[in-house]
Amino acid sequence: MTGFWDIAGELMAANDSLLEGSIMGQPCLRLGKEFVAMPEHKANRMIVKLDADRVEELIAAGIAESFAPAGKVFREWAAVADSARWQSLLEEGIAKAARSAG
Repeated sequence: MTGFWDIAGELMAANDSLLEGSIMGQPCLRLGKEFVAMPEHKANRMIVKLDADRVEELIAAGIAESFAPAGKVFREWAAVADSARWQSLLEEGIAKAARSAG
């Protein structure tokens, strides 16, 4: 199984705006100052920031779960266990971050 940082490393090598940062005291992938994604090691999932409608779509399809640390649901964050989907969802997350950065 390819790990989160293996995929992120390949994407960072191709895009020098992608970098390792931190959020909530954990390492994460950022596009400039925008959060893109992070690994959730305890549950072996990837947390990725996407448009809220896309997160709802992924949850409805059984691809993702809500991300709700301390009981607060983050509507734009999807928790994805299937590592085969991580690269394409990371690419979506990068595109979302690029739109947000304007």
